[in-house]
Amino acid sequence: MITFPSAKINIGLNIISKRSDGYHNLETIFYPIQIKDALEVIEANEMGFETSGIEIPGDASNNLCLKAYELLRKDFDVPPIKIHLHKHIPIGAGLGGGSADAAFFIKLVNEKFKLGLTVDKMQDYCRLLGADCAFFIENKPVFAFDKGDVFESVILDLSAYHLALVMPPVHVSTAEAYSGVKPSQAQQSLKELIELPVEQWQGKIKNGFEEHILKNHTQIQKVKDSLLEAGALFALMSGSGAAVYGIFKEPVDLIELEKENLVFSGI
Repeated sequence: MITFPSAKINIGLNIISKRSDGYHNLETIFYPIQIKDALEVIEANEMGFETSGIEIPGDASNNLCLKAYELLRKDFDVPPIKIHLHKHIPIGAGLGGGSADAAFFIKLVNEKFKLGLTVDKMQDYCRLLGADCAFFIENKPVFAFDKGDVFESVILDLSAYHLALVMPPVHVSTAEAYSGVKPSQAQQSLKELIELPVEQWQGKIKNGFEEHILKNHTQIQKVKDSLLEAGALFALMSGSGAAVYGIFKEPVDLIELEKENLVFSGI
């Protein structure tokens, strides 16, 4: 069986406070976008894992799909499988690609081996793997809070707009992202702000990581500036970066940005 894990963007991200467990309380809007990996699972005589596409750094044994498999194997008689992951979602971009792979893997294994897992139970497994992982089980727009793994449904449809995403050749580690964070209570909830017209979002909906990351990585700042100069109604870095997206009324020519960055248009 094959499935296609899709990425997300953060429409706003407020870092509220530091938690006693080392995480941060935050609030954000997760919105799914059409940049996808491909993930295939077949039964095999022995466990196997291989990748193609974008090179995944680090030890393959730490991949979240394998960790998800081990979680399920503790509770169910899941046979050995061969996993093939074709990576297309940029890594270290703030798009949740690794979390999406793990969540879609859990959904696929649940269907393939008829485990009978509910949405809530699949989300519980995901919460053991990463703060944003549980979002990808239902994969629909939500207001996320606490660690980013508790959700409220929101009505948000950007299909009438043109979404472009730019990934500069920059890597921002999670440690770097959080090292410069100054937690603070948001003055206005994102749930209220997204009810405004998109034309009014810029300057009101913010990403708490941007201030120090854009200062330290001028390439990311240049991408955001270029999107706004090209006519974006709203532009923001997603998650802890380095990807930046722009929301446009009409399709836009981003040839200049494509010279130095990876650009996804019309997603």
